[in-house]
Order: sequence, then structure tokens, then C-alpha cells
Amino acid sequence: MREAWTGVAEAVGRRRSRRHVSPGSGRAAVVAELLWLGHLEIKLEYEGTLFTEWSVPEICFVLNKSSPRTELRCSSPGVHAIKPIVTGPDEEERNLFVDSSHTCFLWYYRVRHFFNNLTQVISVWVYDPENADPDELLGSAEEPSINSIVLSTQMATLGQKPIVHTILKRKTYVSNEKMKKGTWHIMVPMTRDDALKEIRGNQVTFQDCFIADFLIVLTFPSLTIPEIPGSLPISSPRGSQLMVSWDACVVASVVLVTDMETFQTNDSFRTWTRIRVPPGSLSDAERRSVADVIVSRDGVFFLTNGVLYQKSFRGFLKLGRILNLPNGGIIGISSRKWCWVKYLSKAKERRSNFAVWTENEVYLEYILLKFTRLVTTTELKNILNLSVTATLTIHSVEYTGHPLEIAVFLSYCTICTVTKKIFLVIYNEDTKQWVSQEFTLDAPIDSVFVPYFIFSALPGLILWNKHSIYYCYHNFTFTGILQTPAGHGNLSMLSNDSIIHEVFIDYYGNILIKMENNVIFHSKINTRDVVKLHLWTNNTTRAFVLLSTSGYTYFLYALDNGTIQIQDYPLSLETRSVAFTTKDKCPYMAFHNNVARVFYFLDKGEILTLWTQIIYPENTGLYVVVESYGPKILEESHDISFEAAFGHCTKTLTITFYQNVDYEGLYDYFEMQHNNTGLVMVQLRPSEYSKTCPIAQKVFQIAVGCDNKKFIAVKGFSKKECHHHDFSYVIEKSYLRHQPSKNLKVRYIWKKYGCPLRLDFTEKFQPVIQLFDDNGYVKDVGANFIVWEIHGRDDYSFNNTMAQSGCLHEAQTWKSMIELNKHLPLEEVWGPENYIHCFSYAMGKPGDLDQPYEIINSSNGNHIFWPLGHSGMYVFRVKILDPNYSYILRTFLGSVAMKDPNISTVSSFKFLQPNSYVCNRDVWTDSQSKCLPGGCFPLRPDAALLHYSHFELLSVCEDL
Repeated sequence: MREAWTGVAEAVGRRRSRRHVSPGSGRAAVVAELLWLGHLEIKLEYEGTLFTEWSVPEICFVLNKSSPRTELRCSSPGVHAIKPIVTGPDEEERNLFVDSSHTCFLWYYRVRHFFNNLTQVISVWVYDPENADPDELLGSAEEPSINSIVLSTQMATLGQKPIVHTILKRKTYVSNEKMKKGTWHIMVPMTRDDALKEIRGNQVTFQDCFIADFLIVLTFPSLTIPEIPGSLPISSPRGSQLMVSWDACVVASVVLVTDMETFQTNDSFRTWTRIRVPPGSLSDAERRSVADVIVSRDGVFFLTNGVLYQKSFRGFLKLGRILNLPNGGIIGISSRKWCWVKYLSKAKERRSNFAVWTENEVYLEYILLKFTRLVTTTELKNILNLSVTATLTIHSVEYTGHPLEIAVFLSYCTICTVTKKIFLVIYNEDTKQWVSQEFTLDAPIDSVFVPYFIFSALPGLILWNKHSIYYCYHNFTFTGILQTPAGHGNLSMLSNDSIIHEVFIDYYGNILIKMENNVIFHSKINTRDVVKLHLWTNNTTRAFVLLSTSGYTYFLYALDNGTIQIQDYPLSLETRSVAFTTKDKCPYMAFHNNVARVFYFLDKGEILTLWTQIIYPENTGLYVVVESYGPKILEESHDISFEAAFGHCTKTLTITFYQNVDYEGLYDYFEMQHNNTGLVMVQLRPSEYSKTCPIAQKVFQIAVGCDNKKFIAVKGFSKKECHHHDFSYVIEKSYLRHQPSKNLKVRYIWKKYGCPLRLDFTEKFQPVIQLFDDNGYVKDVGANFIVWEIHGRDDYSFNNTMAQSGCLHEAQTWKSMIELNKHLPLEEVWGPENYIHCFSYAMGKPGDLDQPYEIINSSNGNHIFWPLGHSGMYVFRVKILDPNYSYILRTFLGSVAMKDPNISTVSSFKFLQPNSYVCNRDVWTDSQSKCLPGGCFPLRPDAALLHYSHFELLSVCEDL
């Protein structure tokens, strides 16, 4: 395979990158390998037979100007034009960006998986690209080289110790053991929702060089489907371009379909296997007719001759009516392009994995191969109020940048002979609503367009046919055709009449358009033009551009011998080389913000304050645009500060997101909650932008509603500090609020209730409620809460009266709320939805204020006590009562057992055997033991006969 010269290289961080140069005809190729050997030393290599000498600027020196393999030394950083002089057509000149940096070393890592405890051990060491082994440079080393062991050990002596930091949950993991053989070992849990990680080090230098942080994607290990001997290849039609599908959240998991084989990888094609099908499952023509492919958690799905097939570890399956799919006529399949690990869905349903469509129907696939029909064109005519006599068909279906939305493109015509209109409707999987968009495209009747939504908060996409790229940005308010420097939008005219094969978009807003002959164009979202990049490979190699797990682009090649090859593609260097020639400059110098997450949760009463800053030349008037998309449930306040100095302006915008809703005393409490919760997408972007700007916009979510990662617990309870066993007991009927005719037998389930908290009956008990999330303790809860015994006991009371608590009228009680809500179960009669405080003359009647006040909080001094002074087991539940505290209906369960006042001493019960039973008035078990009237219950050997109390989290989200 001939390699083509690609322009710019950057000697930063000693990161090895291969530069490819060719005269375009494929007769020769040049490789300039950029690598610091000292201060700004670069290796140059020319591949081919037409080389004469190197042309370099005066500031640089070539060791051997006439050698195709030599070293380039530049005395200072900057932009240096490098050109190989060859016999025949001139080579294209490249602008080499050489930068001075103190980041010289890199982290290398290997991962071992332990399924017995669902952990992964990351082995980490430091390596110097200038002195590393070839295996380390290729990423295939299993252990550090001698040079890397020496370097890592020296760095450790100076205080270096790597950590693994997770980007989404912001957790940190460190090595708990000493370095062994120049390697640190860090254990992390396997996870799907916190896969994006970064290896970071201390600010330690060796020979004035730092180590660059390294971004990795680490999730549950995914296995490739094994190849079964005797299976047959499945491929696209002969002469087809490459066809690729990848997992949006695990970009290293890729399936490639060529016109010879299908390949699968879980490590960005460092290793790969072939996917083949059993003999007889498909005809030869069907095996060579793959029209589309999707990789999913449920396997690999092939679309062949209008039929969908699944290849998994269980075998090869034809999908049809038995799985609620049509037996034929399928024209397309589509999966998500952008990864949103976290999102809020009020419907509490799983979102779909991919879409399937025919001309008149759209289907969605959910986990475990569950298919449902989403909509038909007949239904869409009614939704969009279109004429029933017009022709409406499904053009294509594509997932948007929103984690819960799907776009359906519709072809519409009345006289379908010459032209048609393409409409767009978006479906939200959470709200189940269809919304027609301000998008209409007039096109020839036989034209086909391919959509690709960009990574943005507002809907935005590019759409292409064989020759041109249409853009629709900022919720379809900024539209047009990407223009070339020649002033037209036909890319084929600048690529020897080749047609568009692939469009690649990354999270930074880069857009690469690869033609079938491997000519590459570059643009960025929110811009109107496109430029042609330097040639990278010859026009006959079948290639595809992909994203690696470290966020870099690479080329995937399918070779004629039936194998595949990968090659890093320095996108930033290539685009900067062309931008230097075209004089394209970013309109601002810096664009900063403190948005540290892609997902924020806002509960009742919480605010989110962020800042963003733009630095730009004076007299240009730039500013930051804040845009949101979704339900109108958040309010914003903006504060702007401005500074100007030395010809530059700094504008800082502080944004605060909050809600201003009072839920107290509402008749429609639950409906109001439902209407004020949801998912809001937000983006921050500069008012002006160009292709040379590093990041197009900052995109994140704000979820308002029930965070199921939050829960409450009562301080002092555990499931470890007691003997683990279940037992039964009986509650005497006189202690039950509903006064039954018989005693109530209850089963105590340890797994559910855990260890009781033991108290003496003379102690007053005030539960301390604490809030936790998946990172641990958050804070003590100061809001009002109520408690009740779930089996109906009411032989306890509260020490404060309503008057002592400051009530101005009679407060709510369990008795009054049960009387008002006789049709509801006990746990639903009283809660934040009907809470009314007693601190206003305008609400309620004066009544008897000497009654116990049955509401507790952390500061009112109210306690539970047991006036009857007897032993007993109580199972309590706690509920937050304040309607403005949280969207989560937090409840917590617990139990209590009291010391019997008739027993004069406790010490005689301290050393009972495991099968011993303590007699008690209202506690017993199905034992053969002889007990006093009232029953008995088992105790751990060292237990005293005390009052037990236990609370267990239920963490139930309200039905929003």
C-alpha cells in the first residue's frame, strides 16, 4: 500500500506520528516521522524512488540533505515549510508546526479483568517515545521495556504516583501497593456508566519533562464472536466501499464489512476476528449482499436483501414476524452515534438500541431482542395533518444528539414524477410526542440523502448526497450547502469526479468528508465552508476514518489480501497545515468554562452556577451564546463582567440555573411535579467561529427530577453488627391502632430489615436522617419528616406537644389524616402532597394544641418515646414531609424492641446460646421452647434484652 504525504506534524510531547507525502499520482510516497531526539529534532523519511533532496527553511538543518532517511533539526519552534524535491511532478509543500513543550513522556497501560469480583487491574508505567521498544510504540507490549522500567522507577523515586480519574462520576483510584518492576497496579470496578477514565500523574519532572495525561475508555470487557470452522464469509457486494458500525459508548468495539469478509474488534483493530455464517443459512447471493450493519449489545445485525439477521454467540438468526418485524421489505437500520451514559427518563422505560424501517413503518429494538412498531406513515399523515391522497414514505431514520430523541425523514409528494419534499419529524422516547421541525428539502424524486446529527444541545445535522453537503445548525435556523474555496458546493469537482463515501464527525466539531478516491475535505460545525486536505493515501486503497478510545482519529484499511490495517491520522496537524496556507484564523484567543460534567442533576431548591469566558481582540465584539433545548422548566440569571487590556478583551459570563416553584399546599401536587421535571440540554458557544478553533461548543445536560442514585439512611444502623437470622413475633392486639380481634403474627426478615438498633425503653429516640448518593455521604437532612409503624402499632408517642412546637392551630396527625383518607393505605394517607403546616392563623382551626406533635426534624427536639414501658419489636418507616425538599419520595424502614420493666436485671440474658429465646409479652417464635405467656424471640449470644430499632431504605421515586 502506497502512503501519501499529509502535511503538518507537531513535535509536541514526543508523541510519535507518521507523516505521509505523495505526488498524488501514487508513483512515490514520503513518510516524515516526527520525533524529538533532542531539542526539536525530527526524523524524515521518503518512501519511493524519485527522491532528489529535501527543501527546508533556513532556520532548520538537515543532516544529509540528499538522503531519503535523515534527521531535521530546527533551532526554534514555529511553522516550517518542508518539501521533498523529486523527479517528475512537484510534491505538495507542507507547513510543519513545531512546538516547544515540557510534556515529553507518556503513560502506557494494560488491563486484566477479574470476573470473580467484577474488577479490573490497570498496570501502568511511564515510557519515553524516543527510547521505547517497538511493542510499546505499537501498543502491543505486555510489560515495560528496560528503558521504561528505569524511567518509571526514577519517576517514582521523585514522587510520581499515577491515579485513575473517572470523567463522569469524578471518582479517583490509586495504587495500594508498591511499584513492582517499574509498574504500578491500580484496581477499579467494572462499570458501564463510568467508562471514560484518565490516567493522571503528579507534577513531577525528570530532565525537565512532564508526563501527559492519558484518556482511556474502560468498561465491561466485550468479547468478539468466535469464528466457527467451516463457516462462510458474509460481505457486501463486489466492488463496494467499506461499511462500518461502532458502539457509541465503546468506540473500540467495531464491525467492518468489506466485499470479501466481515471483521470485528474490541480494541480498535489492534486485534480482530472474522464474522462468518453457518453453511446453508444464506444463499451465496445473500451472503454477498449486505446493505447495512449494526453492532449492538445483542449482537451484530446484518441487513441483506430486505431481511434483518442477527449474529451472536448463540448463532445466526433470521428475524421476522416471530419477533414483531416484517419478513422482508426492510430498507434501513440505524443506531446511536453519540454516547450519553446518563440521562433522565420520566417514563422509567429503557430507551431503544437501534431503529429499523420499511417504506411505511418504523420499528425500535430494545434490549434482549425486543422489537416494537413505533409508527406508520398513515399515522404520521394524521399527526402532521397531511393529505390522505398524497404519497408519504419513510426516507430514513436517524438518532439525534439528544439521548432520547429519534429523527424520521419523510419523502412527500402528490405527483411523484419529478420532485419530492423531504420533511423531518422528531420523536421523544420519554414524552412519546412527535414534533414537526422547520426543515423542508426539495429534491429530485430518485435522490437519496444520508443524515448525520452533530453533537449539540439543539438539533443540528449535516445531510449529504453523492456530491454535496447540506448543513442545518442551531435548531434549523442556520442552513445552507458547504462551500468550497472555488465558491460552489460540488465536492466531486475538486476530487476528480469521485463521490462522497463517508462523513466523520467527532466531539470537537470536526467534520471530515472522505470521497471514494480518498480525497479528504475538512469543515467544522457552525461554519459554512469546507477545505481540501493534503492527500493521505492513494486513490485505490479502500479506507475508513474512525475515532480511537483516546479521542484521536485513525484510518482503517482493507487490503486486497483479505486482511486489515490501521494507521494513526494526525487530524489537528493536517488541518493546521492547510489553515496556515489559507490564512484561516480563529476569531478568539481562548474559550474557557468550568463545566466539569456532561450531566448535572437538580433537585428541589438546588441551583447550578457555571461560568464561561472568552478572550478576543478588541473591537470585534464577541460574546458567549447560551442555548437550551427541552422543556421550559428552568430559569436562568446571567451576570457579565468585562475587562480590556493590551488590545485584548476578556468577557466572563456567569450563569445560574434554578427553579422557582412552590409545591406547598397544592391540590395538584403530583401533576405540578410532573410538569416541572425533565431533561434540558444546554450548550455554550462563541458568537463567532472558524475551522481553526479547537472546540466548537460545550454541551451538557441538566436533569430536573428524581435522582435514583440518592437515598437516605438513619444514622447508626447497619447490616453487619448482629447475628444474621429471620424470626417471627406476635404483636398483642391492644397495641394495634385498628384494634383487631386477634393478635398479629409478623415475620422479621433480616435481609430486608438488617440489624436492629437496641435501645432501653426509657431512652427518647430521635432518628437522624442522612442523605447519600453513589459517592457516599452528602449531608444530614434538615427537612420535616414523619414516622409510622408499618404493622399498625400505635403504642408509642412523641415528647413535644403542638403548643411546644410553636403551632398556631391544630397540626396534622396520623389520626386526623387517616380519618380524611380512609380509602388509602396507611403509607399513603400523609405525605408531602397533602402536608399543611401549623404555623399560620390563616390555615386550620385552633383545636387542642396539647396533643403530641408527630412531625420531627433535626432541630425541633421532638423524640419518639414509649409511655407504656414494655418490651416490643417495632418496624418503622420514615418519610420526608416537606413538599419543597426533593422530587424523591424517600422512605426508610425500621424496627424496635424494648426492655421489659418486669425483668429486674438485664445481665442474666447477656450470654444466651444461639438457640436461646427471651420471653417477652409480644414477641414469640415457632419454637418448642417453654415460654411465659406472650411468646419469646431469639437473641444473639451477647445480646441484652433492650429495645431494638432498625430502619431500611426503600428509596422510591414518586410517579412523576
